[in-house]
Amino acid sequence: MKISRGLRNNNPLNIRRNSTQWKGLSPVQRDKEFFSFTDAGWGYRAAFITLRNYYRRHGLKTLRRWITRWAPPVENDTDAYVGFVSSKTGIDADAGLDVDDPVSMQKIVAAMSHMENGKPALLSDVEKGWNLSLG
Repeated sequence: MKISRGLRNNNPLNIRRNSTQWKGLSPVQRDKEFFSFTDAGWGYRAAFITLRNYYRRHGLKTLRRWITRWAPPVENDTDAYVGFVSSKTGIDADAGLDVDDPVSMQKIVAAMSHMENGKPALLSDVEKGWNLSLG
């Protein structure tokens, strides 16, 4: 069975490489497009921090606005992505979000990981990422 790129890179939400020096990066970055982390917890941490930044720095306060930025229509079927995450989490795509609520945030990130990788997230890794993102 083929392992998805996101899981292979311990980057379950497929965060593209840029100048950010994330904690937990693998010492060697073999993928030219996406970050590689030493374990999935660090990849989830980066996702939680990125989503908080969407909310606090960019004023994106709904699931629809997050996913439209995360998976833009020029590259993805963004409406399908929004629908998938909304149905998996039970969170309305246009409802205001609380980035400090661990339950809803972990549901969202787990659903996004499922969408990105085609299989359910390991919730222990998602929780580890949440806890790492608080420190």
